[in-house]
Amino acid sequence: MSGGTEVPIELNVERVANGGWCVARHEGRVVFVRHALPGERVLAEVTEETTRFLRADAIEILDPSPDRVTPPCPYAGPGRCGGCDWQHASLAAQRRFKAGVVAEQLQRLAGIEIKVDVEEVPGAPNGLGWRSRVQFAVTPDGVPGLRRHRSHEIEPIDGCLIAGPEVERIGVERGNWRGGSSVEAIATSTGERAVVVSPKSHRTVAVPDLGAEAAVLVDEGRGHARAVRGRAALNERVGDREFQVTGSGFWQVHPGAPATLLEAVLEFAAVRPGDWALDLYCGVGLFAAGLADGVGPEGAVLGIESEARAVQDARHNLRDLPQARVERGRVEDALDRLGVERADVVVADPPRTGLGREVVNRIAGLDATRIVYVSCDPATLARDLSWFAERGYPTVDLRAFDAFPMTHHVESIALLVKEVV
Repeated sequence: MSGGTEVPIELNVERVANGGWCVARHEGRVVFVRHALPGERVLAEVTEETTRFLRADAIEILDPSPDRVTPPCPYAGPGRCGGCDWQHASLAAQRRFKAGVVAEQLQRLAGIEIKVDVEEVPGAPNGLGWRSRVQFAVTPDGVPGLRRHRSHEIEPIDGCLIAGPEVERIGVERGNWRGGSSVEAIATSTGERAVVVSPKSHRTVAVPDLGAEAAVLVDEGRGHARAVRGRAALNERVGDREFQVTGSGFWQVHPGAPATLLEAVLEFAAVRPGDWALDLYCGVGLFAAGLADGVGPEGAVLGIESEARAVQDARHNLRDLPQARVERGRVEDALDRLGVERADVVVADPPRTGLGREVVNRIAGLDATRIVYVSCDPATLARDLSWFAERGYPTVDLRAFDAFPMTHHVESIALLVKEVV
């Protein structure tokens, strides 16, 4: 059964679970409840029922937690926008919850006991105004909004509080996008702005006059974006280096995250001049550029990326570093095709689904001294770390970063060092 019940249930909320939920129990079944905090007593409306568990929204707080705050966004709450999970918790509590989730997943899935602190990422001191890229869904009538939690329904909004000020200046929410399925607003660290429109099948989108200078791109699928105004290639800056990112290509959305994560990866990688390093799932080459500086002209860096547009961007971004090259392909296929049998250091930044056992085994077989694993999902990270440990690569250090304030997402970087037998 799905949908709300007529009678709310009273719950004593226990702890935080992965995914922005809290855990409670009702009549012998686990209840995953949103909009609640550990230690609270709440009235909750059941939104989904299975034989094993319930999902619910807290609709009334009977005994509030001291960590509870008033959500700053009017669209946050039961049945509303699903973009933020923790607007009702203080920032300190949010980071404590995320640290607990990472530690619990590591202990339960990998048997790893490690202290986890979630570090603030510079650039969002109040947890708001940080997203440099926001993708809006579009109603059949052309009204932009954000999807409700676990739903295809769209919540029309007139502003997003976690969007950066330059993203809001574009004004996507003020236009009508009839014929579009989604619209992404982008504001780069170099001051460029763009709108990427994804049309519905066999439809055209009349782009409204937004009153803000921005490139307009049409996403044609399969990694292709056509510029109808301005340039498809945007530029981001980290330190003294610029990175080209075409259209909706992947880039960290928190303004402080690229530099923060790069510094942490390089610290863990500890590459030396002459080293042979791999950057797997390399995107547009952020980590590969730092690794290439570290290994110097006498070393080498190989980046592997499956998305064609990102490969083109990465090759452009690394063109002044002859010791670095980028090849396109699935990691497990490309390593075999290129005959890669060893490496000194491996950096891997896979999608949310993680590496999987096949890729873990392939990486472990490279006999690298160090492996640096960048992850946006604590569960798949823990699963993969358990497999690495079986192959002689225990986790010796981990850092976690609050790169997505107000949401349940957390970025983790683990250091694995080969056991000496």
